[in-house]
Amino acid sequence: MAFAFEELKVYQRALDFSVSVIDTIDEIETPRKHYRLIEQLEASCTSIALNISEGKGRFSKKEFKQFLYIARGSLYESVAMLHIFYKKNWLNGAHYEGLYSEAEEINKMISGLINSIQN
Repeated sequence: MAFAFEELKVYQRALDFSVSVIDTIDEIETPRKHYRLIEQLEASCTSIALNISEGKGRFSKKEFKQFLYIARGSLYESVAMLHIFYKKNWLNGAHYEGLYSEAEEINKMISGLINSIQN
């Protein structure tokens, strides 16, 4: 692998999570007036892996840690959006629970990585 972030398991999981969310979004039948919510979910779920990769490319551990905090915030935003979609019945229980479970694992991984970084 050419880039250091590609070796991070948390990056790989976040990338897979974003693909799963986008695949799920592709199956949603929702009125056109809610297109902005779909865009927001796509943005937040892809932001997780993007911030992990961008942070890994920074020059200090402190900067990397800050980007991990941002990635975790994007994860939380994604979970909140998925909850809204579930409550609107745009996601069935199985899809929601599967994505929620994956998000919980990614949260643990990001938090663990944050805690392991010494400034």
